Amino acid sequence: MTFAVSAFVPLALGFFGLGTGYLIYGPQELFRWPKRDASVDASTGVWGIWLPGFCQFLAGMILFVGLTWFQVFKGAPLYMAALAFSAYGVHWFAIGYNRMRQNDPRPNAGMTVAFFILSVLGLAVFFTAGDWPVGLLFVGLALVYLADFFASIGVAIGERALGLFHIITGLWLMYLMIAAVYNIALKASLPL
Repeated sequence: MTFAVSAFVPLALGFFGLGTGYLIYGPQELFRWPKRDASVDASTGVWGIWLPGFCQFLAGMILFVGLTWFQVFKGAPLYMAALAFSAYGVHWFAIGYNRMRQNDPRPNAGMTVAFFILSVLGLAVFFTAGDWPVGLLFVGLALVYLADFFASIGVAIGERALGLFHIITGLWLMYLMIAAVYNIALKASLPL
């Protein structure tokens, strides 16, 4: 059985989920607003699990199934997108849960190394494929994990830098979400 190639690649869902998470976490890290306490950590933890966690994981799984089982999505760089959405989604399940429980962030240092490497891989794949808007996203992601490393080990400026990179990258993700929707739904040609 052969299926038709689908133009409805679920990129917008992954971009929206991660962007929303970054725009929730970023102001708290950069501006210390709202001030962290058990209630704020519970709230940001739930948002972290559901928006960046679930939306990215779902987008990644749809991409993997569409690329491998049904072959309804074409384009080798989508394999990198599937890997990134899936891995980042699962990692946000852990980030959100740990925030909700107010767990110690120091073990995140090792995670940041792995996700920095994944981000560098993504920027290499997308820039090599000529997709500079998504390549630029992975530059932002690499900066997020670089800053998160220093935040995890307790360097004071690390958390502020993390907040700044979360906000900047979150806004870029909102652009990518808009571009994906306009390009698919309205046959526009925004850079994506």
